[in-house]
Amino acid sequence: MLTFDDGPSSPYTEMVLEALAAECVRATFFVTGENAVDDPELVRRIAKEGHTIGTHAYEHIGLDELPFEDAKKHIERGIKAATDALQGSPLAPFFRAPQLDLTPQLEKHIISRGLMVWSIDVDSFDWNGITEEQMIEDTMKALEKAGRGIVLMHDIQPVTARALPQFLEELKKRNFKVVHVVPAAPKGKTAAR
Repeated sequence: MLTFDDGPSSPYTEMVLEALAAECVRATFFVTGENAVDDPELVRRIAKEGHTIGTHAYEHIGLDELPFEDAKKHIERGIKAATDALQGSPLAPFFRAPQLDLTPQLEKHIISRGLMVWSIDVDSFDWNGITEEQMIEDTMKALEKAGRGIVLMHDIQPVTARALPQFLEELKKRNFKVVHVVPAAPKGKTAAR
């Protein structure tokens, strides 16, 4: 599974979307509320192109470092911003914490809200100032070692936007299949595919 955190951010999110479209691949985007507010049209484009949109809090902040009530407010504000940006398109009940850091109390709260807490299996480390080649090589090594899993990338990173076409090629060459996760349809309804 390919996942992208922290966006949307122009022009990098557009470049990511173009690379995904060229290979007919769908991904999950965990948007921050502040970026959804800044570019709601880009959030709608992500959804319109068939990708899943989950949330990532309002700001990219360590939720585990905040008082519980403040962290809850960041989560709720992020959900509202993404929902507002989507203007009626569905927001997946998927949540990934910035920096993957949650307290047990916050995780319980998120689950009680009907949200699925997401983690990762493979980090691309695209946020760490590496080259495209290094990102692809390191991510492929980690993915081959794991055999499968949820890959974390960031659609705010220029390195990711530039490396994604070649990364998708490498996945194909090495016989990895990208799967797209969508929320379950409400009971009594079938999901459109």
